[in-house]
Amino acid sequence: MKITVEPGEEGRVDKVLAKRYPTAGRKQLAELFEAGEIKLKGKRAKKGDPVAAGDEITLEREPVSRDARRAQPDPSIALEVIHETPELVVVHKPSGVPSQPLQAGELGTMANAIVARWPECAAIGDDVRDGGLVHRLDIGTSGLLVAARTADAYRRLREAFGKGEVHKEYLAIVDGAPSVNEVDAPLSQRGDHVAVDHNDGLTASTTFAPFESTGSHSLVRCFAKTGRMHQVRAHLAFAGSPIAGDVLYKGTPIEGHPGFFLHAYKMHVPAADGSETALEMIAPVPERFRAAAEAVGLKSPP
Repeated sequence: MKITVEPGEEGRVDKVLAKRYPTAGRKQLAELFEAGEIKLKGKRAKKGDPVAAGDEITLEREPVSRDARRAQPDPSIALEVIHETPELVVVHKPSGVPSQPLQAGELGTMANAIVARWPECAAIGDDVRDGGLVHRLDIGTSGLLVAARTADAYRRLREAFGKGEVHKEYLAIVDGAPSVNEVDAPLSQRGDHVAVDHNDGLTASTTFAPFESTGSHSLVRCFAKTGRMHQVRAHLAFAGSPIAGDVLYKGTPIEGHPGFFLHAYKMHVPAADGSETALEMIAPVPERFRAAAEAVGLKSPP
């Protein structure tokens, strides 16, 4: 898709696109810039780049309206419900299923399944694709996923996650054993992965508690104090023990057991209704995780 800047549209490239696509929303346009899908005069554009009349803007993916991006119901996805109240729902996400759709009309994600079962979730969230989700898990990660059913619950839960008031415990099968018990290393996104960046990275902190080790592999409990993209995966790799099968972070695959092995096992969440009662939830360890652990000589996880 190509756009030619008209006389009177001079200024910034993001302002031109916002005017041309008024229903797309700033978040969608920002994502297109970050993904390198917008080019100005043949080169990757930044949102503040200046434009003049006659300049050509190329979009690899045309923005769509907010309503078109909204998570659509998909009742074909089976849901394992861990906890349900009028304010929130907690489900067990399988490995291999995305948390939310990336493209308009995309199905097959947890947000699609949640919206199919709890239609009120479709209107909740800062991103219309959220389907009420207050956090996300990587496609290869299994475990606890929380969605709000009211706007007030969404606000309270998002604040709790942002302030570090949510206790998150993961189980991971890793190569070797972590060289340290804690990593406080800021992270910065680099395309499809993150890297430790002490100059421009965002604060991130993870602690590790090895549960069992065979020498070649370990079963590790991971406690994420913050919630950055790929945080546990990147910090384990930084500690010298990438998650088994996590090839993006140099993890060694387990023969006969595809994918990587990270499970959001336990979560302690402040009450979404504003009361002092807190929730503690556990997602049973999936059979694929147990089978991989046994394949490398580790005892069955808890």
